[in-house]
Amino acid sequence: MAPKTPPPTTEQLTTRMSAAIENLKTLRCTVKAQERAAGNINQARSIMKLTYNPVRIYIKTHKDVEVLWVTGQNNGDAWVYPAAFPYVTLSLDPKGKLMRGNQHHTALQAGFGTISDLLRTTNLRQDNSFSRSFRYTGDTLLLGRTCHVLRSSYPQFRYVSYKAGKNETIATVAERFGCGEYRIIERNGLSIGEKIPEGKVIHVPNAYGRRTTVCVDPRTFLPTMVQVDDDKGLFERFEFTDVIANQPIPLAEFSKDYKGYKL
Repeated sequence: MAPKTPPPTTEQLTTRMSAAIENLKTLRCTVKAQERAAGNINQARSIMKLTYNPVRIYIKTHKDVEVLWVTGQNNGDAWVYPAAFPYVTLSLDPKGKLMRGNQHHTALQAGFGTISDLLRTTNLRQDNSFSRSFRYTGDTLLLGRTCHVLRSSYPQFRYVSYKAGKNETIATVAERFGCGEYRIIERNGLSIGEKIPEGKVIHVPNAYGRRTTVCVDPRTFLPTMVQVDDDKGLFERFEFTDVIANQPIPLAEFSKDYKGYKL
């Protein structure tokens, strides 16, 4: 009888997951998303194809909306087929309001980038205690498969007042607090991408969540689920299935003219 593999330590698990994400060259997956916006939980299911160097992204949602973004093409805009009137392909800023809508993240953050950021400590952060709060808490079954569980309990989560400095943007404040851009925008009635006037006091989360759970595939060490709860309950949950990592994806699949696309 083969000896039982000892469970990983927190450091081993976080290090291997971060390395698995950083070493991705290509990724195919299906993502089921739940995101709270304006008090409602919006649900979506998308198929994604990505390459990482250079970055190429193709997304098709359950509503047949298609998004294609390729480094160095289309003047930095994404091609978007809206699957609704006027049924023509649009060129949109992937970070802009029209394309992002009420989504927590931009198309450029597709894949596992947000999850990796949860565990990232940096000198730019005012406080790295949230990133350091994750602990390996054992294994569980998710969608019939065993996964390692990383969990953060951060009861000190709250909104704090912050006076904007010179040339401050929503993105720079989000990086400073590690809280993501969406709640800053929502809480303060800001517009996506706008600069914040120097000296303006805004309310900002002091971390990404109050309770955060990340499930990790013990074979690939890639995430299979992440759920974030805050002071209002569920903030977001992402489930990743049909994950195929580091298998070549033909360049033709990142072309507007690829067979089957409506772009």
